[in-house]
Amino acid sequence: MQQRNAGRIVLVTGGAAGIGHAIATAFRDTGATVGVLDRDLSDAPAGTEPLLADVTDDEAVNRVVAGFGGRHGRIDVLVNNAGVGYAATVVDAPMAEWLRVYDINVLGMVRTTRAALPWLRRSDAASITLMGSCTVRTGLCRRVLYAGTKGAVEAMSRAMAADLIGEGIRVNCVAPGTVDTPLIRTQIDSAPDPQAQQRAFNERQPTGVLVRPEEVAHAVLYLSDWDATSLVGSVLSIDGGLTSLKPLPL
Repeated sequence: MQQRNAGRIVLVTGGAAGIGHAIATAFRDTGATVGVLDRDLSDAPAGTEPLLADVTDDEAVNRVVAGFGGRHGRIDVLVNNAGVGYAATVVDAPMAEWLRVYDINVLGMVRTTRAALPWLRRSDAASITLMGSCTVRTGLCRRVLYAGTKGAVEAMSRAMAADLIGEGIRVNCVAPGTVDTPLIRTQIDSAPDPQAQQRAFNERQPTGVLVRPEEVAHAVLYLSDWDATSLVGSVLSIDGGLTSLKPLPL
């Protein structure tokens, strides 16, 4: 696996932090040339190509993706990872915030996919992976806004897969559980009882532990592999059993 992705050209949105950072690092470490598109590149993985853009900005996305594709002649893998969380019930937050989160989490993926498609069409083994969430299939309190965006992402991934498979471009989705990212760490540390918050996050997963970002990264590498020709329209859960298991005492 060390050089499994040697020579491949990979674009990761939101690749400077959290899950995206782990994905960009994993592709880099397996030999790929990796572009990291983010609005803050201060923590982008060393050895990746920084691409400064906000996924809500049409002009910026088109410009940096065209520049990246043009420099390398094609894009083999697009990982649509950029997104934001939001804790809300259906009556919480002004509508402007709802529109903002949908603009980032859903339309951001539309923008980057549109910009990357001319370059993906030049690849012999093109792949797009969208970042979904366990919240699509598990009702969690105060996650209606976030879950709504990720439900759209999952549905969109299947429809895109149907549209693009005839061109040899595979589209898939990953659906993580609660991932041990800096954002989650901040929520734990700022809670009134950090130990109780840590336990609550751990106990969401039947495994009793948070999902590691590297586990999600490995799943994306698997879905994006040049030899995974039959993986298309799939949603791969990496959630410690959150969406499928409810262990009960005998």
